[in-house]
Amino acid sequence: MKQLQTTGIILSRTDYGEADRIVTVLTPDHGKLRLMARGVRKIKSRLAGGIELFSISEVSYIRGLGEIGTMVSSRLIKHFGRIVQDIDRVQLGYRLIKLLNTATEDQPEADYFELLERAFLALDDAEVPLMLVELWFMAQLLHLDGHTPNLLDDTDGHRLEIAGHYDFDFDSVSFHKTSDGHFDANQIKTLRLIFGGNSPIALSRVDGVVESLADIRPVVKTLSDLYIRGSNTLG
Repeated sequence: MKQLQTTGIILSRTDYGEADRIVTVLTPDHGKLRLMARGVRKIKSRLAGGIELFSISEVSYIRGLGEIGTMVSSRLIKHFGRIVQDIDRVQLGYRLIKLLNTATEDQPEADYFELLERAFLALDDAEVPLMLVELWFMAQLLHLDGHTPNLLDDTDGHRLEIAGHYDFDFDSVSFHKTSDGHFDANQIKTLRLIFGGNSPIALSRVDGVVESLADIRPVVKTLSDLYIRGSNTLG
């Protein structure tokens, strides 16, 4: 049978039998693969080093007759080793992996692979706050799924004002102006940035972003709970 090769990120690993594992691999070109890694739990297994979590690997495999193929070889390309040195970063990393796996179908676009890779890069940097990684990740999932909130106009169709105060309306997925609103230009700017294309590493260096995270978290988390399957894994 034809042997295929791709780049992958491990989303899950399930022990099978005495020495095997079934792994779910996210790839940029072949969607999500479920592969049997035979003998991988043996001490001298040549596959073990290429199916580490928080890593990017080169994987060769053969498609199966059913939904599970067979992993032929694996080679570690990059391991984000600083993540595993901090238990809080490990725990958030696990939750992001689980969320992406739950939220996506079997053939996700390459953007989802890039999203998880960028999340690993941010988690690997101790200077990037965990809440920023968490909110940025949820915002990007919402964006990829077509649920970006309106961050330009209010519920009346008027441009959001720098000096204005607003509350968020989840029915219209936009802000409405009110004199005692909880959101001002700083929080709205941060929301625009985390829904944009910038990385968490870059955002952590923008004035006012980190300070606004606690204020905007309820908006991002509620939108994620409404529209992203499995979002409650983030608590």
